[in-house]
This record gives sequence, structure tokens and C-alpha cells, in this order.
Amino acid sequence: MSFYEELSKYYGFNFNSFFDNLTDEDIKKIITKNRLSALDYLALLSPRAEFFLEEMAGRAQRLTVQHFGRVIFLYTPIYLANYCVNQCVYCSFRARNKLERKKLTLPEVEHEAEAIAATGLKHILVLTGESRRHSPVSYIRQCAEVLKKRFTSISIEIYALEEAEYADLILAGVDGMTIYQEVYNEENYARLHPAGPKSNYRFRLDAPERACRAGMRTINVGALLGLGRWRTEAFFTGLHADYLQNRYPDVEVSISPPRIRPHLGGFQPEFEVGDKNLVQYMLAYRLFMPRGGITISTRERAELRNRLVKLGATKMSAGSCTAVGGRSNSESTAQFEISDERDVAEMAKMLYAQGYQPVYKDWQMA
Repeated sequence: MSFYEELSKYYGFNFNSFFDNLTDEDIKKIITKNRLSALDYLALLSPRAEFFLEEMAGRAQRLTVQHFGRVIFLYTPIYLANYCVNQCVYCSFRARNKLERKKLTLPEVEHEAEAIAATGLKHILVLTGESRRHSPVSYIRQCAEVLKKRFTSISIEIYALEEAEYADLILAGVDGMTIYQEVYNEENYARLHPAGPKSNYRFRLDAPERACRAGMRTINVGALLGLGRWRTEAFFTGLHADYLQNRYPDVEVSISPPRIRPHLGGFQPEFEVGDKNLVQYMLAYRLFMPRGGITISTRERAELRNRLVKLGATKMSAGSCTAVGGRSNSESTAQFEISDERDVAEMAKMLYAQGYQPVYKDWQMA
């Protein structure tokens, strides 16, 4: 069995009719429940639930503090390469875009790692474009072996792998994996990914489960908001996280709700996702999965991220750079524009001001 079977149960489901039949009393009752069903979660994503965000926020904050305390885990990304063979219409790194392609040498990886480690961070997220020729698993393994000298936890956000390949990277020191399905609607997915290995919807959808079976410690999933209708995409993301948590209870499961940012290529999202929508998504997910992590990246502006600290967020990036070797090469093309440019010290200061503790390390590799 895979999550695809769970997802298929909702093909043909009339979301609009479901939303139209909800009442205020339905929403009030759901907010007070100790355990939510999938349809309860969907109800909290509805237009009707928009009138109860204050009540949802109060419950979400209490649940977050209960399960995570008043802490925010900090991390930063490191881009190893931007070679890509895919044609994802919304991405700067897509194969047909004209940009300087670059891949870090191992000494360059060491240099970037040194600059990041100087900020105090101990957890890092490794990213590459999708090109097995330029960024094979063997190269990513070598980079992980360099990085583990300075970081206590290494996560990857790379192309979908086979189970044995995830196991190989785990042996090299990788303990976390982030992968975005981008859009769960299968028809939209095919249109937005017209060519390249990433066009294989099922292979990407099942990647988190392959990583769980291989022994990955943490898994982070999500949809890129703006590519599809946000309410249904948030619903399917939550179901995916719940499915993984139930089948692999020893794995730490979290979601990310990234929104499309400006980038090379100028793709304009078809669906608008406002700040209020993002907040509703986070609150609904927190009530549905009280122990599920929520990662908020620097795609979001500083003022909004400040507010999200008390609305369910558990993990935030800091001192981010979305260009390959960008900490030492300012001319490298970024994957997307960063909205919150604060460094680690500034993020820590903001968290302390709100009565929260920044966490730089919560895991030590053996």
C-alpha cells in the first residue's frame, strides 16, 4: 500500500459541496475536539472556518507549547548544485532557463560549511537540482561526509531516490529528508512537470515512504502553494503527513507550507494564497496533528514570520541563501528571492523578545 491509495479515495470528492454544508456549530465543535478526523481537518480549512481563526489560534498555541515548548528550531540551507534536467514551469533551475550552472567542489563545500558553522547553527539542509549526472548520489554522499564534521544533523532536499539510495546516504550521516510533492492534484502535476524524471508523479509521491523504510529520522512534506487550490492542497499535505506518522511512528514528521516567490523565468501562480490563508492552514494542521512539525522558510517576510512564531511554527530557516555557493559567490543565480534576510543572530534576538528559545542543536549523530 502507498499514500496514493489514500489520496485516490478523494478523487471525485465534491469539496465545494462539503464546504457549503458546514455550519458555525460544526466548526465550533471541531475546534474543541481532542482528536480530529480527516474531514474535521478539511472543515477547518473551509471558508466557514475563516470566521473562527482567533479560537483556532488559541487552541493551536496551547497545543504547540504542550508538545514542543516555547522553542523554535533553527537551520539553514546549503545549495550544492543547480544542474537540472527537469522542465518544471515554476522553477528557476529548470533545464531550459539560461543561467550559470554550477556545482560545488568538496573544498568549496568545506568553505560554505565553515561560514555557516560560524553562525552557531548545527543543522543544515542540503539542496541540489535534479541531475543524476552532475549530482549523483555518490557526490551527495561525499558532501555529507564533509558536512558531518561540522553539523550534528544533515537533511536533504534533492530528487526522489530509491530506498537503497536513501539507506546509503543515511550511512554517510544524513538523518532528515524534505521533499515537496509540489502539487497533489495529479492532472495539474502533469501539466506543471511536462518533462524530466520529476514528471513521474507516483515515484515522487512515494519517496517519503521509501525514506521512512530506509531509516530516515525526520521527514518533511508539503505542496508549493499557488500551484493548485490551497485548501485541497493543504488537505492532501496534512493527510500525507498523517499517513506517514501512523505507519512510521518512530519518524518525526513535519510539513512546510511554502508560497511561490519571484524567480528567474517569471512564472505567475494561478492561485492566490494570502497571509490569512497561510495562517488558517497552519492552525488547522496544528489542531489535526498536535505533534506534527511546521517549518516556515525565509520565503515569508520577516513581519509575518514574527507573527507565526506563536501560531504553531516549530522550525525556521535563518541566514538563508538560495544560490549555489552563494555565501562566497554573489554572482550565482538564486532559485528564488528570499523575503526574510535576517541572519541567525537577528532571528535569535526576535525569538528571545517573544519569550521563545532558539534551538541550534537537538540531535547528535552517532
